[in-house]
Amino acid sequence: MAQLSDDCFAFGGPLMSVDEAVAIIAARLSAVEEIESADLFSADGRFLAAPIVATLPLPPFMNSAVDGYAVRSADLPKDAERAFAVTGRVQAGAAAPATIAPGEAVRIFTGAPMPGGADTVFMQEDVRIDEQGRVVLPAGLKPGANVRPAGEDIPVGHVALPAGRRLRPQDIALAAALGLTQIDVRRRTRVAVFSTGNEVVSPGTARASMQLFDSNRYMLMAMLKRLGCDVSDLGILRDDRELLANALKDAASRHDLILTSGGVSTGEEDHVKAAVESVGRLVLWRMAIKPGRPVAMGVISGTPFIGLPGNPVASFVTFTYVVRPAVLALSGGSRGDVAPVLLRAAFAYRKKAGRREYVRASLRKAGDGVLEAVKFPREGAGLISSLVDSDGLVELGEDVREVTPGQTVRFFAWPVLA
Repeated sequence: MAQLSDDCFAFGGPLMSVDEAVAIIAARLSAVEEIESADLFSADGRFLAAPIVATLPLPPFMNSAVDGYAVRSADLPKDAERAFAVTGRVQAGAAAPATIAPGEAVRIFTGAPMPGGADTVFMQEDVRIDEQGRVVLPAGLKPGANVRPAGEDIPVGHVALPAGRRLRPQDIALAAALGLTQIDVRRRTRVAVFSTGNEVVSPGTARASMQLFDSNRYMLMAMLKRLGCDVSDLGILRDDRELLANALKDAASRHDLILTSGGVSTGEEDHVKAAVESVGRLVLWRMAIKPGRPVAMGVISGTPFIGLPGNPVASFVTFTYVVRPAVLALSGGSRGDVAPVLLRAAFAYRKKAGRREYVRASLRKAGDGVLEAVKFPREGAGLISSLVDSDGLVELGEDVREVTPGQTVRFFAWPVLA
């Protein structure tokens, strides 16, 4: 597990920007050291521990990209069509003729190796067969057409997959094409998750009239699972400073990251801050972000701690922009910045300068056919429906004060955020 100094997150400024927070995370957190070998099927979603270098070219031999007829480029008809004798036939997986003589053509199929000397293929739909059984090829085809040279995709020695890549199905396909059966990946990041507060209870248990069912814990665990983490559900911890401190210290000994929800504000019944400080060091991040200003981060026995707000929307947003980069760093992954989609705003909005805000929005196609973002009709960081009934977030930077209809805005869709 990563062992951090108690002051590794120390920050003496007023409000920390989102970019400052992510930069600190990237600089302070290192990847878990343990490396495992995973088979191709189970490697999906894991973080690559070392680069995969191509030990053979892809494709490994020159082959046809289409069904047709292979010829030598020196024989290509230039001004008028020309008839060629068909002297062979080669299918995918079969050995190709050792050589092709001048004026000859070989019937060839997609993926089949090219005959010796042949370097161009005519598509079967562009040719005709004459009465003598010869193939008549039209003029004008360029040398090398419809052929895949050896190494066209990936040459020998090329870094096919970089270290830190979170493996996707297409990455698994590439590893398989290189003949690999096992891939070295980082051990899954172990994350302890719990909610805090006397006001929440777990679904399926008795709920008093003034209590709420805990939704944040399940949302956060699901998001961590999607990042490939090994998640420990520590349930709900009540508003008791000593209880919280003991649970945090125990979790720190067995996990790479501790993630909590609720209790990180400055109210009299917000005990997480004091509990962390009693067993480690906490620097309260008064981040310049809305929703989600009360975010805390610290170190307990060398294990990083992040405390998120209790409101569901604030918890979701701060997970996306604070916890996700931390998990990627611990997993040995790249920062994974996501490019926004630029859309037209179909709403008016005002905000304070110096703070980054994320507005929940849905997409619609306007009468002129342009895709535009429509703001969720209600405010509130506690509205889970605003996450369910919208398509993503509009990001308003620190220098933005106002949005007017027709203005271009940056939009991030849910699939790229969670």
